[in-house]
Amino acid sequence: MRVTQSMLSDNMLRNLSNSYGKMSTVQDQITTGKKITKPSQDPVVAIKGIGYRTDLNKVEQYQRNIGEVNNWLNSSDDALDHVGQVVIRVQELVTKAANDTNTSDDRKKIQAEVTQLRQQLQDLSNTKVGDKYIFTGTNTLTPLHDGTNFADAKVSTGLLKEVKIEVYDGVEIKVNMNGLELFTDMDGLLGKIETSLSDGSEGTVISGYLKGISDMQSAVLVNRADIGARQNRVEMMDNRLSTQEIIATTLMSENEDIDYERAITDMITQESIHNAALSIGSKIIQATLVDFLR
Repeated sequence: MRVTQSMLSDNMLRNLSNSYGKMSTVQDQITTGKKITKPSQDPVVAIKGIGYRTDLNKVEQYQRNIGEVNNWLNSSDDALDHVGQVVIRVQELVTKAANDTNTSDDRKKIQAEVTQLRQQLQDLSNTKVGDKYIFTGTNTLTPLHDGTNFADAKVSTGLLKEVKIEVYDGVEIKVNMNGLELFTDMDGLLGKIETSLSDGSEGTVISGYLKGISDMQSAVLVNRADIGARQNRVEMMDNRLSTQEIIATTLMSENEDIDYERAITDMITQESIHNAALSIGSKIIQATLVDFLR
């Protein structure tokens, strides 16, 4: 085949264009720190990147969910801590009131404090996280105590339902507790104590409430232990998500990020090749009549 000057020139220009393209690609990699800037450059890298980003987004969402779970559990535990303090104080007052040496005025003072403690329990039953009541099951927009009475489970079926939040693929954690039973039982007991203190009941009658108070203390401790167990599980899930985040981030970096030392070396190599091509090309192109006329 006859090789003409035109063919040599076309090949040289095509090779120079390819060389410019390679230098541009390496330059983009160094500038962005990424192996590709558009999917067409390497579809495999692009598809893997989408998968890793999806995994990372899921981990971040679950971490936000765990934050919400912690809000519920911590708020529940804090409320029960205050409930426990109320119960202890009621126990002290009942023990004191059971002594028949107390005068009528003494009983009235004790009754007044019990009344305040009862109202405190009613306020605690309406504990909220954000705009959600945490002791009303799935009826999170309805208070457990409306200022007069406690909600009725027969009317509001959601009161006894569990509120669950997903913290991992297929893993949900219960974040609420059955506050209706606990608070209504305690409220009823304090109501009876108030009545006995106001109607002049004997000390033996009043001391009879100590057993019920002890049962209330046990109920509070049982619920706090349950919440503590769930908090431990949430902590383990949080650690697992942190590990998954590191793994997903590492894989995404290995898939997309460039090795700067190698990229810079490639850039220097491409520049050398390009300069050599330019030098050789200047010798390949023959002088024309125009060059002589100059």
